[in-house]
Amino acid sequence: MSHAKNKVDWCLKKAERKLEEQEKHRGLVKIIPDLDKARDYIKKAEHYLKATDYLKKGNYSDISTSTVFYAMYHSLLAVAAKFGYESRNQECTFALIQSLIEDGKIDFEKELLDRIATLDVEESKEETIVDVREQYQYGTSLSIKDDLYKELFELAKEVISKAKVIIEE
Repeated sequence: MSHAKNKVDWCLKKAERKLEEQEKHRGLVKIIPDLDKARDYIKKAEHYLKATDYLKKGNYSDISTSTVFYAMYHSLLAVAAKFGYESRNQECTFALIQSLIEDGKIDFEKELLDRIATLDVEESKEETIVDVREQYQYGTSLSIKDDLYKELFELAKEVISKAKVIIEE
């Protein structure tokens, strides 16, 4: 079993245990596939992308690293909802998407997912969007370079576009 599939299994069990103890979980739960919820996640992703542009124009590009990340993340949550999953954990979401890629259920390049986040931290050579978000969210820099901003913004548009296609297939 792949690392992603092991992680998805762990996430499902984690959520199940939490739900037995309390009403909220911090893992992955199997639900009825929900296209309306998937479409709502896409709307939220697009909302975050607009906020990203707004922050950049207002000279708050450091904060835009968080909104651009969440534009991508909500796109992945849309895919999860389409396939009948609710996630309340980023690593669980990334593992689920990787598992769907491995199973050939979605047309989403693993390299694109690896740009957002990677499950194989030791093998990762490139900085992920998660890394960039954390650097600017927890660091003291007040702006990012224009070329990095453009790269992140274009990546988010690509992720949203691919998620839209996946949920409507």
